[in-house]
Amino acid sequence: MRAIVDTNLLIAAVLWRGPPHRLLEHARGGALTLVSSPTLIAELEEVLARKKFSTILARASLSREHAFAQLRQLIVIVDAPPLSVPVCRDPDDDHILAAAQAAEADSIITGDHDLLALGAFQGIPIRTARQALAILDSPA
Repeated sequence: MRAIVDTNLLIAAVLWRGPPHRLLEHARGGALTLVSSPTLIAELEEVLARKKFSTILARASLSREHAFAQLRQLIVIVDAPPLSVPVCRDPDDDHILAAAQAAEADSIITGDHDLLALGAFQGIPIRTARQALAILDSPA
């Protein structure tokens, strides 16, 4: 599966156990290809640098740089031109849709209600982590 995984899920994947972490394990194992854009990578780096994550990273014996590098090595970057018209009810989320379109992704994986409300974009299903795992964990 080739997927855009939103920033919040990627951070949760590194910091905690649970469905986002299992997605990361699938990426490490090759069943999931993580795709992103320069805009999303910059957002990931900015969010990881927030003070609220410092303590959590320290407890996990991770530096912000190491956490970012761990994710970055698994991510394929695509250029994603902006959408020609707004699509999502939260226009800040349109860059995720643009990246999925540019990447020819199989899925957008998110916990964002504004994105999930769309259901799909340009034929690309928008799924929760649990929905994506149901596909990834199913026997071939």
